[in-house]
Amino acid sequence: MNHNPVFLALDMPRLDAAEALVRKVSGHIGGIKLGLEFFCAHGHHGVHELHKLGLPIFLDLKLHDIPNTVAAAMQAIHVLEPSIVTVHAAGGRAMMEDAKAAAGENCKVVGVTVLTSLDDDDLTAIGVKSDPNEQALRLAELAHSAGLDGIVCSGHEVGAVHKQWKDGFFVVPGLRLDDGKQGDQKRIVTPRQARDAGASVLVIGRPISRAEDPMAAAKAIEATL
Repeated sequence: MNHNPVFLALDMPRLDAAEALVRKVSGHIGGIKLGLEFFCAHGHHGVHELHKLGLPIFLDLKLHDIPNTVAAAMQAIHVLEPSIVTVHAAGGRAMMEDAKAAAGENCKVVGVTVLTSLDDDDLTAIGVKSDPNEQALRLAELAHSAGLDGIVCSGHEVGAVHKQWKDGFFVVPGLRLDDGKQGDQKRIVTPRQARDAGASVLVIGRPISRAEDPMAAAKAIEATL
């Protein structure tokens, strides 16, 4: 894995625009995060094309289904050689165990705990009585026991999770700069704060992709780390 922890989130509708952006910032990021929007729009072809740019690929597919289906999906993406793949920790221990067993040898499987777009009220509305921190810790423990490499959590939880899972691999999305707009994220921190708390990978999208000068923005973020 590249020493630079920044993975650029590339949920863009046009493949050529995504490729052009990666070429601009490639010297100042450590990898590319491809989410559901990108994968549904461009599929295996799009991933293959971005792989040619020489950066690790993080497939943020958040797989969540019965264990056999998730295992089959993991096997289906072996050819894409992802460095990281996400599954939902809420899918349960058996699903996570099967996902890890089916993953490629050099692929880290990480469990999504609590989406960074959710706060206390959102969790209450879907029947979760714990607050985001408690729920993230509970799902982190389950992911650890299931043999996953790590989890996805917000910067608010990563410090506490890191204390209980010393050698875990922690992906932190929902990051914004000090002067950045919050957007649809609710539980956010800066890249430096997340890194200091124990984050292994920092997922950053809009602060780079929507900046007037994406390369300057990526370079500035890299300098803070």
